[in-house]
Amino acid sequence: MATQTDPSAGHVQTATESEATARAYVNMWNDRDYAAISRLVTEEFVMYDPAAPEKGVAGPKGEVHGREGLQQFMEVVTTAFPDFEITVLDMVSDDDVAMYEVDLTMTHDGPLGGLPPTGRQVRIRGASILHLEAGIVREHRFHTNMGETVDQLGLTFPQVIGQLPKLLIGKVRLSLSR
Repeated sequence: MATQTDPSAGHVQTATESEATARAYVNMWNDRDYAAISRLVTEEFVMYDPAAPEKGVAGPKGEVHGREGLQQFMEVVTTAFPDFEITVLDMVSDDDVAMYEVDLTMTHDGPLGGLPPTGRQVRIRGASILHLEAGIVREHRFHTNMGETVDQLGLTFPQVIGQLPKLLIGKVRLSLSR
C-alpha cells in the first residue's frame, strides 16, 4: 500500500491496493503503455464505454472485450486524439472497487472511424468504476455525456453546417490515403 500526505488536511492517508491499480490503469492510458495491459487487466476484461466503436475493436458497440480489445480501443482513441489525457479529480476505493471522476482533454487531430480530423479541442467530465479481481481490473464502466463530445467536435446541427467543407475535404484526403 502507498502512503500519501494530504497537505490540505495535514494528515497521512493510506491508499488501498485498488486505488494504486486504478492510478496505474489511468497512467497506462496517459503514457500509451500497451505493455502494461497484460499486468493491469484480466484476460476476460470488459470495458463499457459509449465511445467504443462497432468495428475495429473486440466487442460490440459500446463494449471492449479482452486485452487485445483494450489495446485496439486505446489505439483508436489516441490516433484520433493524439494529446488525449486523463486527469483524476477524485477517487474512492475499496478492496475490489475503485471509482473516480475524471476530466478528459483531447484535440481531434486524427481520423475517427470515417470522420476526418476537425482540429477541435474537447474537454469532458466522466466517471469510471473499476471492478478488480486479485488486484487487477476485470471490468471498467465509463460514464459520460457523449452529447457534450459531439457538440464540442462541432457535429451537432447547426454547427456542423459550418464544418461541412472541412469535413468533405478531410474525407476525400482520407479516402485517397488508403
